[in-house]
This record gives sequence, C-alpha cells and structure tokens, in this order.
Amino acid sequence: MTRKANEIRPVKVKRKFTNKTPGSVLYQCGGTVVLCTASVSEDVPPWMRNSEKGWITAEYNMLPGSTSPRKRRDRSKVDGRTTEIQRLIGRSLRAVANLEALGARQITVDCDVLQADGGTRTASITGGMIALVDAINSIKKDLPDPKVYPLRDSIAAISVGIVDGKPVTDLDYPMDFAASVDMNVVMTGRGQFVEIQGTGEEATFSENELADLIKLAKKSIKQLTQIQQKAIGKQWPKF
Repeated sequence: MTRKANEIRPVKVKRKFTNKTPGSVLYQCGGTVVLCTASVSEDVPPWMRNSEKGWITAEYNMLPGSTSPRKRRDRSKVDGRTTEIQRLIGRSLRAVANLEALGARQITVDCDVLQADGGTRTASITGGMIALVDAINSIKKDLPDPKVYPLRDSIAAISVGIVDGKPVTDLDYPMDFAASVDMNVVMTGRGQFVEIQGTGEEATFSENELADLIKLAKKSIKQLTQIQQKAIGKQWPKF
C-alpha cells in the first residue's frame, strides 16, 4: 500500500455539482466517487402528518458503470443489501437531527455511486452530511424557528480493518478483500458513536484489536469532520 496504515485516502469535495437540488455534492475518497444530492419536499410521510415534525431519509444506488464487470441495473424491487445501506444512511443522518426544528417537511438524500473502490456506504454518509447541510441552509428562513438549527451535530463514517495482521483505516477494495476483520464506524463530530459494525472474515479478533480499530476510526472521522467543515466554510453550522 502506498499510504500509511493510519492515513485516509485523499478526499475531494465539489459542492453544487448539479443545480436541480439545494444540496449537491460530488464526494471522492480515493477511487470511490459518490454523487450525494439533498432534495426538500414540503410534505412528510403519511404516518407523520399532524406531528409538526420533519423527516430525513436516504436512498442509495450503485450505477451500472460503477464497477467492473458492469453491475446490472436494478429495475425491480430494491435488494436487501441496498435496503440495509439506505437505512444505515438515513438512520445516521437522523441521529444528529432535530426533526421538530425542521418543521413539517422531508429532506431526501440520494447517494448514487458513480465509481466503487471500497467504502461506498461510509462515503455516502460523509458526503451526504455535506449535501444535507447545504439543503438545510437553503431553507433556514422558512424554519419554524430560524434560530434553532435542525442538526445537533455532524456525522461521518469510515471503514477500518485488520490487513496482514495490522489495523488499517479507510479500506479500498483490495484491502477490504484481503482484510481478516472489517468494520464500519459511524460517529458524530463530538465523538459519539452511531453505529459500529464489525465482522471477522473467517477469523476472530481480540478486545485489544477492537480497541485499536476504534481508536483508528475516531482519528480518521475527526479528519473527515474537518474536511466537511472546510468544504462548507462559513456556512458550517455552530452546533
């Protein structure tokens, strides 16, 4: 590997990539590229009507040309893995949200993978956060109380794992394939966990190895939070 085990892949963020949604971010980490868009609808799911609360949800998709060989286009019901990832992204974004402050509206964050090289779900969460902030900033004057921001904290995610007996952060596809243990960690900017999902791939791992992976993930997510903040600039919310 050409980078140190504790180094994240180079990250590039291009905001306002398209002009049809208030939040639109092209997020690239290494060879993984995800287009994250955030759309605002003045409506909520039927089961939330009359609650005076808003809702944040997410959709995720890997485009046919995002992998080699070509991935078949999903033309019917979304498969179980995609549904699981969609729920993870939506759950992660809602974990830092104040839905009452959003008012009776829904924000949908769409994450479309243009190119996959490992960590597509974690990239979707990290890039989706930037798109979400842009979308919320576009409606600040229309919130129930413009002084109460609808997010309590930021959110970012990273994959870590054990490769060749050593803890490594931000796994690309070859590293993920070679990892004896891989783990996805979702954390807030203040260092609170939202989700830790780790698996031994025909292997076991010790408590010390788990601690090392979490420590590595925390450091990486701190870096990602700083990248998010820099991308938004002066419009980054004061949590």
